[in-house]
Amino acid sequence: MERFQLRRLLESFYAEDIGSGDQTSSFLFGGEQCEAVIRSKATGLLAGSEIITEGFRLMSDDIQVSLKKQDGDSLSDGEAIAVMRGPAAALLTGERVVLNLLQRMSAIATQTHKAIQLLDDEHTRICDTRKTMPGLRMLDKYAVRIGGGYNHRFGLYDGIMIKDNHIAACGSITEAIKRARSCAGHMIRIEVEIESEKQLLEAVAAEADVIMFDNRSPEEVKHFASLTPSSIVTEASGGITLHTLPQFRGTGVDYISLGFLTHSVSNLDISMNVELG
Repeated sequence: MERFQLRRLLESFYAEDIGSGDQTSSFLFGGEQCEAVIRSKATGLLAGSEIITEGFRLMSDDIQVSLKKQDGDSLSDGEAIAVMRGPAAALLTGERVVLNLLQRMSAIATQTHKAIQLLDDEHTRICDTRKTMPGLRMLDKYAVRIGGGYNHRFGLYDGIMIKDNHIAACGSITEAIKRARSCAGHMIRIEVEIESEKQLLEAVAAEADVIMFDNRSPEEVKHFASLTPSSIVTEASGGITLHTLPQFRGTGVDYISLGFLTHSVSNLDISMNVELG
């Protein structure tokens, strides 16, 4: 993660949560020091250790953080992730924002790792989509990488993806790719979404860089992949779940993009416990 962007995100999250001040912690504590331990209460993978170090550093320069786990490490129930020592008020004020992000990121990493294991295909890579939580895209996509997955484009700005409505408005796949190619820089790849063999052959003839097989069955994906030159990257997407994912093993597609890695993940249970010292 880029540290400058991370700190800016954390500052905005703290501004939302703290407002004009944490009335509970500021009223209850003066200069008391305490030790706090962040622990996992479930099995999974850790993602977001930098949230802990940067998050509490923003709360107070007097907070010392000792990480017991690193991103990508496995977690089991009761394991310590980090130990912090410092002003009780600062630790408790920063607790919720840190835990919220840590729980979500670890859940995404865990879900991604599970998807890779279920697919069990050395050729096909699992990647994410733009179906991330607004404001959290950098963190969500980082968590996917920690889980062993790959990132699709980060936004509308870093890749051209021609979908069905773009094709309809342009009149054809050929025309859409022609228009995009005439304007795009040499560093930008062009992806086109197809739904039939006829569209696939048109996209191949128009020299798309990437072709997505949208909402196709495993049998169709395998057939379409066999018709696509190796110089063109292939992707399968749409309607694929953890239950159906193993059916795509051996189809020969290069990537499978999964929206559920980020849009409907359930937080991994992680807590923080404090002891006054």
